[in-house]
Amino acid sequence: MVSDTTTKSAPGGRGSTRVQGDPLVPRLLLGRRLRDLREARGMTRADAAGAAHVSISKLTRIEHGRTGVRQRDLAGLLAAYGIGDEAERSTLAALAEQTNARPWWHPRRDAVPPGMGGYLSAETAARLVRRFEDRYVPELLRTDAYARAVLRDEAPEAVEARLDLLSRRRRLLRRRPRPLNLWAVLDEAVLRNRVGDAVTMRGQLRHLIEMCWRPNVTVQILPSALRHDADGPLTLVRFPQASLPDLVYLDPPRGPSYPSGQGDIEQYWHVFNTLVTRAAPPERTPRIIESVLSGA
Repeated sequence: MVSDTTTKSAPGGRGSTRVQGDPLVPRLLLGRRLRDLREARGMTRADAAGAAHVSISKLTRIEHGRTGVRQRDLAGLLAAYGIGDEAERSTLAALAEQTNARPWWHPRRDAVPPGMGGYLSAETAARLVRRFEDRYVPELLRTDAYARAVLRDEAPEAVEARLDLLSRRRRLLRRRPRPLNLWAVLDEAVLRNRVGDAVTMRGQLRHLIEMCWRPNVTVQILPSALRHDADGPLTLVRFPQASLPDLVYLDPPRGPSYPSGQGDIEQYWHVFNTLVTRAAPPERTPRIIESVLSGA
């Protein structure tokens, strides 16, 4: 997961300054570029780490975009890879500055569940989020009443903090000029799993129908009787930058975890695509939810 660095040294070592903007995408972009440079040089991670005087574990975290990058470490890596082009060095140095920013959710970090910070950064930077749920309505599609009922076992102040965080996340679906695209597949059991009282549940189901009509939201319902390979909630994040790999986020009880191997990413894409093909077409979703409402 992306770590959080709160401050950085200013150029020339004079004092400190706050870097603005979420660090996830700069970390991923810089990590991918440094990995490409290392491989082009024909060096293993052990070779590069030794030449740049960093640990192998640190270099691994850097290449996977899991940590900020100090200018000293960047300089050592670029020297090891024989990069003397000033334009390239300047571009990578600027990216390294951004990798040490505070994530957007840092002021509300007490409301962020352990291990979820990296996903929140990815969600904000995403072009498309695909989500499978087998128990609850996805967070971005929840009403306040439903979300409050899900959090009923938490302390009142924690509930309010989580709701504030959720409110800010839901704005992504109305972001201008490019709102987040959300594609959700829900096990039919989600519609029948009563959360809160009857009024709360009916309000949530009506809200789901309204969200189905948004051009950037797709909702499909998977009949509970159908077998599938999803073992709990699954999220796939696609970034606008074509050079970045998709991010996989697995919720508890399997996680939170971020499988990052190419084979893992392909496996979870296959799982989600299978869910899509087995679920009812999106145009049937309002009628399916209406049938549940009529029987409630």
